[in-house]
Amino acid sequence: MTPIAVHVCCGPCALEPVAQLKSEGFSPTLFWANPNIQPVAEHDHRLQVLKGWAAQEGIDVVECEQDRAAWERAVAPKGFEREARCRACYSLRLAETCKAAKAAGFAHVTTTLAVSPHQLHEVCDEALVAVAHAHGLEPVVRDFRPRFQRAQERAQELGLYRQNYCGCRFSKVEATLERLAARAKKQPPPKK
Repeated sequence: MTPIAVHVCCGPCALEPVAQLKSEGFSPTLFWANPNIQPVAEHDHRLQVLKGWAAQEGIDVVECEQDRAAWERAVAPKGFEREARCRACYSLRLAETCKAAKAAGFAHVTTTLAVSPHQLHEVCDEALVAVAHAHGLEPVVRDFRPRFQRAQERAQELGLYRQNYCGCRFSKVEATLERLAARAKKQPPPKK
């Protein structure tokens, strides 16, 4: 089995990518680098859920530095400019993962962000490739999206907490607005 550093954003998003990577002959170690997740209680809850699942599976979790100030400087100013914000966020989180992975002796790196259909996949893949190469690592680019629904089903079966936004305060607002718009479409028009 080939060791691989896997950046993870939460337990449910790790389920199917880890299964696929194992089936491909990789031995995953999970790397937690998510200073974007707000509020802190949400960050800590997602981490605990991940650690609980990983312990049951016998998978190690490495907690990377959570530099919230760096996230605020590099990402927050982009606000609701989603592509720019997400590119900066992916790059920051993946750079911290690659730094820790390189120090731990890994040669390969990937991310579970590629399971969610809500992520900007091309932007994420570009960030993964650039950051991995900058750290002398081999990026393992995968489109895990076809496994998203199964990941959600498995998370429900396992009783894992499933969040309804990516993590940052901007994504929380965007997700809330999207849900409200979807509800409004389902509502019948008011009677006159």
